[in-house]
Amino acid sequence: DGVVMASERRATMSNMIAHTHVQKVFKIADNTGMTIAGLVGDAQLMVRYVQSEVALYSMKKGAPMPVTAVATMVANIIRQGFYLGLIVGGYDEKGGHIFSIDGAGGCIEDNVVSVGSGSVFALGVLEENYKEGFSKEEGVDLAIKALNSAIRRDSASGDGFLITYIDAKGFNFVPEEDIRVRTAELGFKYPN
Repeated sequence: DGVVMASERRATMSNMIAHTHVQKVFKIADNTGMTIAGLVGDAQLMVRYVQSEVALYSMKKGAPMPVTAVATMVANIIRQGFYLGLIVGGYDEKGGHIFSIDGAGGCIEDNVVSVGSGSVFALGVLEENYKEGFSKEEGVDLAIKALNSAIRRDSASGDGFLITYIDAKGFNFVPEEDIRVRTAELGFKYPN
């Protein structure tokens, strides 16, 4: 009945930690979100552009843009030279959707997706533990487990989590205090 999207908070410049409280999950519309990995400037431009295009669509049509249409639009835009790996996800009349979008414009829908330098570590946890019909709480727990795996093995990942949940009621960030409690209950340190 919804989609969980999450990221860690670290930005790096080569082997240097540049920032430790970076937002990498963005609200695109009430029904859609996007996570970013790659060049910060490209990511910020992409988010602003997609937010404005989706808002214009909603104003013209009087309805939210379907998640598949948002993902296709982002895939078409990224081919113009953005150095990014993105995830677009959300909820519409057809249910929950999650898409990985690569720098060449590839757009693939799946049940679990991971992008960025820590993605290989997170993806193993996601694929091993994902089950159809997860509750919101189980989805948040799985995101925490996957992010913890990435943070423990990838030096470019760390410094806390951002977790969102998108369902028929809209886009919502999971409060940081809830993330801290769940992380501790799962036996992990927070932020790391």
